[in-house]
Amino acid sequence: MIFCLNPNCSHTRNPDDATHCLSCGSRLKLRGRYRPTKPLAQGGFGRTYLAIDEDRLNTFCVIKQLLPDGAGSEATPSTHNKTIELFYQEATQLSKLGEHPNIPTLFAFFEEESRLYLVQEYIDGQTLWHEMEREGAFSESKIKQVLAQLLPVLRFVHQHHVIHRDITPVNILRRQKDGRLMLIDFGVSKQLTRDAMSVPGTKVGTVGYAPLEQLRSGQAYPASDIYSLGVTCIQLLTGSRPDTLFDPLHGWRWREYLMTQHRSVSDRLARILDKMIQERVVDRYQSVDEIVREVKAPSSRQTMRRRSPQKAVNATSPTTIDPMPETEKELRSAKPTSSSSQPRRSISPPPRHSTRPLASTSPTTPKAAVAPISHAPPLPKTRGWYCAYTLPAPTSLVTSVAISEGEHWVAGGCLDNTVLVWNLSTGKLEHTLSQHRRPVNAVAISPDGMVLASGSDDATVKLWNLPTGQLVETLSSHLRGVTSLDFAKDGAFLLSGSKDRTIQLWEPKQTEASATLTARSGSIKSIALSRDGRWLASGGLDNKIHLWNVPDRSLVHTLSGHLNSVLAVAISPDGRQLASGSKDRTIKLWDLENGVELQTLTSHLWDVNAVAYVPKRNLLVSGSSDKTLKVWNLSDGRVTQTLSGHIGAVHGVAASSNGQTIVSGSWDKTIKVWHWHE
Repeated sequence: MIFCLNPNCSHTRNPDDATHCLSCGSRLKLRGRYRPTKPLAQGGFGRTYLAIDEDRLNTFCVIKQLLPDGAGSEATPSTHNKTIELFYQEATQLSKLGEHPNIPTLFAFFEEESRLYLVQEYIDGQTLWHEMEREGAFSESKIKQVLAQLLPVLRFVHQHHVIHRDITPVNILRRQKDGRLMLIDFGVSKQLTRDAMSVPGTKVGTVGYAPLEQLRSGQAYPASDIYSLGVTCIQLLTGSRPDTLFDPLHGWRWREYLMTQHRSVSDRLARILDKMIQERVVDRYQSVDEIVREVKAPSSRQTMRRRSPQKAVNATSPTTIDPMPETEKELRSAKPTSSSSQPRRSISPPPRHSTRPLASTSPTTPKAAVAPISHAPPLPKTRGWYCAYTLPAPTSLVTSVAISEGEHWVAGGCLDNTVLVWNLSTGKLEHTLSQHRRPVNAVAISPDGMVLASGSDDATVKLWNLPTGQLVETLSSHLRGVTSLDFAKDGAFLLSGSKDRTIQLWEPKQTEASATLTARSGSIKSIALSRDGRWLASGGLDNKIHLWNVPDRSLVHTLSGHLNSVLAVAISPDGRQLASGSKDRTIKLWDLENGVELQTLTSHLWDVNAVAYVPKRNLLVSGSSDKTLKVWNLSDGRVTQTLSGHIGAVHGVAASSNGQTIVSGSWDKTIKVWHWHE
């Protein structure tokens, strides 16, 4: 197979013996020698291919195709020429970096047919992200090995007045033949000025790993790379994505997260990592040598205790890089404690669904022991919402919730890779579904109440028979974590949004996505489908909302207005209005037809993580990191009620179709069921 490099070609696959693309007629070999055999990655800056160099004994190489004009239609000749000039300057600098044994060699760089190309050494290996996915969270000794190998690489890079700008677990490869760590993807690095060693300009980097100065203003320093390396190490150490480890009220909570796993790290490593990820540039290590001095300082060999993160204390010592000293072994993970023997409270059953089973492919996951549903408090004397039940999820933080038609089932996605399912007619935890390998970010229940979908950081969507808890299918077309799910109201298809910046459409009994929607946006955090299946909204880390016409598969509107990531979207039951919740602490209401902003709702003190319309009541409910839910009257945009009771950030909210029940999931390891009282 040989692939066409024309970015506008609609069918890029060609047979091995083809010399020109069968679809667009473009020449297939680059410079008459490089044969693109497999796409490796695609992003806003261009594409990456695995290729064969026929002039180098048919050895493998990597082709990076850069599109200098972005979309290409609005660039002026002067802009284009300036881009070409900067490309050659940067490529020359990258060729010098390739002299380091931990950085791929740059073989060639050139322009062909108004496209820019880098040809680099192919590294046969696996990213640290994939290694973590396969083997689990890294041990402390393994993190020290990562630092011991990569700190000298960063020192070399910074000495050549270059900042990488995009250090993540995906951009670090472990070479198969010798285990050496290779720092890749310097395509977005910028040459440093001699004066400030920072370059304002394009805001490049990966949200969650890049520091604020880089994302907000495009400025980057050696300390910016140190920050990204610190976040990378914390993700590898905890096995959890960065955004789940940061609390707006208290900052980084990675130490507390480790404690929930019954694990510990040495004080020294904890101090070093804490200082690497300080928010302000001046509070971080300013150079690799400062980290090395901290590493070489005498150690007290104390393990971490429960306390707030503290700043590192500098110490003096020689500046040579050596592996960190070994510390005591990690504590063995303890099993969850069993449930109380107190009998569960029975709830009067709602209308029952058919229990027609789906085809099963795996045995039922054993039910986990769990504390009972707490007894309902007395009914309030005033009209409004009250907490009827609290569903404990003692093993993990709750990231998402769903409630079925008829309120028969409540499901919660959890940070410990599980999905918990309660039967509200009996008050019992029916299933603990534990076949995901990474945290579960999203859950959704089909309209007939028979299928539960779960989306995870393991890049899969799993479909479960809801009554039996048996796994029916695993859908695995996404390249990165799945963050959001929504069923069509007629059950005709399922939509999944992902960090890979795509939305996949899945039809029943199909294991491949029938359609993929892609926008030039940041990672997708939330999606919502209108009841008639016409409109699809997506929000993500680019601070925007993308509105799609589903039948046409076309992007209709891009809505701007939020000042930070859009964490949640919802479409009103009548299909006329869109609500969006953001990290900027606001909720915005939009006219769905024309994309006009109608109103901004402000009352939450921290990130708005979830929003849901309450059918038949003209209400909107929102959940926030300020630990509250707020109920909004859509007629005047005012808060009618603030629901308190959670002691952790609220990350999931859902409302029943009859408007009588709200469920909320929190990082306090509970799901609360709220009922309406007249």
